[in-house]
Amino acid sequence: MSDLNKLTIKEAREGLLSKKFSSKELVVDCLSQIKKNASNLNTFVTVCEKESIKSAETADISKPLGGIPVAVKDNFLTLGIRTTASSKLLDKYIAQYDATVVAKLKSAGAIIIGKTNMDAWAHGSSTETSDFGPTKNPWDITRLPGGSSGGSAAAIAADEAIISVGSETAGSIRQPASWSGVVGFKPTYGRVSRYGIIAMKSSTDSPGPICKTVDDAAEVLGIISGHDPFDATSIDEVSWIKPSPLTSLKGIKLGLPLSYFSPQTKPEVKTTILAAAETLKKLGAEIIELSDVLDPKYSIAVYTILQRSEVSSNLARFDGIRYGHDRSYFSEEAKRRIMLGTYSLSAGYYDAYYLKAQKVRTLICQDFDKHFTRVDAMISPISPTTALPVGATKGQSMFGEIQDQLVEPSSIAGLAGISIPCGFDNNGLPIGLNIMAPQLREDIVYQIAKIFEDNTEYHLQRPNL
Repeated sequence: MSDLNKLTIKEAREGLLSKKFSSKELVVDCLSQIKKNASNLNTFVTVCEKESIKSAETADISKPLGGIPVAVKDNFLTLGIRTTASSKLLDKYIAQYDATVVAKLKSAGAIIIGKTNMDAWAHGSSTETSDFGPTKNPWDITRLPGGSSGGSAAAIAADEAIISVGSETAGSIRQPASWSGVVGFKPTYGRVSRYGIIAMKSSTDSPGPICKTVDDAAEVLGIISGHDPFDATSIDEVSWIKPSPLTSLKGIKLGLPLSYFSPQTKPEVKTTILAAAETLKKLGAEIIELSDVLDPKYSIAVYTILQRSEVSSNLARFDGIRYGHDRSYFSEEAKRRIMLGTYSLSAGYYDAYYLKAQKVRTLICQDFDKHFTRVDAMISPISPTTALPVGATKGQSMFGEIQDQLVEPSSIAGLAGISIPCGFDNNGLPIGLNIMAPQLREDIVYQIAKIFEDNTEYHLQRPNL
């Protein structure tokens, strides 16, 4: 049997349990697809060929993800496997333990097939800042897949793994999912443990799944979520349980924030999102235009200051004593962020920049709270554009912040959100729909996304590789 790499979790589970194929055959098909696309896409930093085949031979398929290959973003620590965060500074670093997310995936029977490419240290929204070269978009290899979880999103779009995991700090799950035409589920901050993930901006880092379908993403989220005593920001709750799907959205109020359609928004993106809103309306939802939602442009300055400040602290540990090479191996992007963060935190500037940014962050959170008293969830574009050409980041020091401006506010506020395919532009490039809900309301995010997916076919379309 061929093309096993194209299966969803449900299809793979059914095939494994009915013995139509083995876990080894499933893994080998994924490995073959990775090799086929390696030179064109560059989705992986490390491929665990021998290890994954060996694990597949003894896989316990009775487990929830038993025998199913998973691609892991290269900022998750993986015991005995190279973990680089796509930086040459960590080129030869071998992790000494598993991140909690990785441990939970392994416990559920998943097989790590490799570590995916990303923007170095997660600094970017293109995967173009990787020290191991950019990842290309499977829909058009002259385009970027988004980032920083670009390798994880591209790997799923290219059917190189059944599931993948990424991390979002300001949009790094949803934005690459949108540009790559797959599903990216960003959980409430603290819903999934950050333990064992190379920190970028600790106060918003949120690990989450990138998958082929909404059900796949929800399945993985249920497995990797839950309280972790090793993470002080972990929510003290048991694992999230996927709710029953809805047959209608009657009674659901969806806010459409007009400020999220900025002048920079590509006309095709706006048209596609409004068409998705009409689809949701036909499914029973009440669409309420929100004219007074805080303009997402304010999140750009807030995120820039807070992110750089936390980066300057988090990257201070990489001094060349414990983790491979010294700081001369930092890329120009990392150095810029460290310097700006150090400046923002320095005496005389802390109040003017960092403290003020924290106050505006509070206003963003309060603005969401106010509007969620009127609506159950909000919908918007993920990014003002579809996938941009390779090289688009050159000379653009604020590229990531501009591309993430429509998802930065919800990440800053720690909200639950998802990106699902909802259409294509005139060049055949995917467009993602952003569904945002209050903290701990992954249930309604899932239900809205699921019923939209069940009544459309955008998620079924695959790139021609």
